[in-house]
Amino acid sequence: MDITNGLYILGILAGLVAASEWLSKNTRFRHLGTALLVILLTAILANVGILPAGSSAERPVPIYEGIFAYVAPISIFWLLLGVSLRDILQAGLPLIILFCLGALGTAIGITAGMWLVDAPSTIGPKFAPLGGMFVGTYTGGSVNFNAVALEYDMMKEGVLFSGSIAADNIITALWMIVTLALPSLLRPFWPKNTKKLPTAQAIEATSNPDMEELNPMDLAITLLLGTLSWWVSEWLASQLGTMGLYVPAILILTVIALALAQIPRIQKLAGPKVLGMFSVYIFLAVIGAFCDIQALAQLGRLGLVILGFATVGVLIHGLVIIAAARIMRLDPILAAVASQANVGGGTSALALARSLGRSDLVLPAVLLGSLGNALGTFLGFWVAQQILPLL
Repeated sequence: MDITNGLYILGILAGLVAASEWLSKNTRFRHLGTALLVILLTAILANVGILPAGSSAERPVPIYEGIFAYVAPISIFWLLLGVSLRDILQAGLPLIILFCLGALGTAIGITAGMWLVDAPSTIGPKFAPLGGMFVGTYTGGSVNFNAVALEYDMMKEGVLFSGSIAADNIITALWMIVTLALPSLLRPFWPKNTKKLPTAQAIEATSNPDMEELNPMDLAITLLLGTLSWWVSEWLASQLGTMGLYVPAILILTVIALALAQIPRIQKLAGPKVLGMFSVYIFLAVIGAFCDIQALAQLGRLGLVILGFATVGVLIHGLVIIAAARIMRLDPILAAVASQANVGGGTSALALARSLGRSDLVLPAVLLGSLGNALGTFLGFWVAQQILPLL
């Protein structure tokens, strides 16, 4: 049986989303939530061979690549159609502060992790570029990871590069699980007079904010707006690129979504919430599928070394961002969303905010992801060129 068939994979992923929704509503797993369950279930199926465990140049899985390239950004667009700019003005500055401190924590953590595993001897001469790649990816995302890798020709380091991708995917999936659980775990130890956005109470009081009565016209308009806006944003980004101006397509897509979201007729559309959240769950399922434990195990000691320093880096990042939120007396959910924007990127942070019942943090989460894309490469190069060589 060809488990890389696109329709087969999409069917299984849809079934996993349905199973996760049912489990989160009808069983003792309800406290885990749909987002966490869909990651865990997909990771299990991928590691037992029912689904492909990730996608690579040697073993491409087009449906996974398509979900990352198309479904993830369009899901952001759909969810942003329900955003009122007035609701997010108070969320911006605290999250930006936490995000920047989290990025600094990542740089410190990766450096400390490299020192602990004695990277110059255990990894070899490419340890500094490798550390820069992880700083980049845990500040912004895979774009920054690949930007640093390209500069140092890390793609030619077959075992090292493949091991770093496997470790990155595993830690990213695990950190999503951590940030989903973090607010509940921290709440008993948190000051009671934390700063909470006024919009949060109204959102949390909603029993099921993702329920909508769909009709064919609104569904068609929602699909039209999503796909066409994605195409326009990609086209504009490429045109600006030819003029020497680098503007990420996701930023353009965000601007288009926000502009449309202020139109009353668009706000009344039935479809963006359901399609947006379903697409986010599909995206999270693919993250789970990339958690390929077997690939990392095949690398032996080198795989453990890579996983070790990267884990230390993320843990120190987490401690920094939690301590900062505690000192600033901010709701632990803000710390979780800011941290996920660092480690998992804008789409993961968006999914986290929605899963924690904080739709008011959707736009800030996406904007933090874009900020991370802008900063990640610079921070990665700085650590690779100036900090790690000191080891």
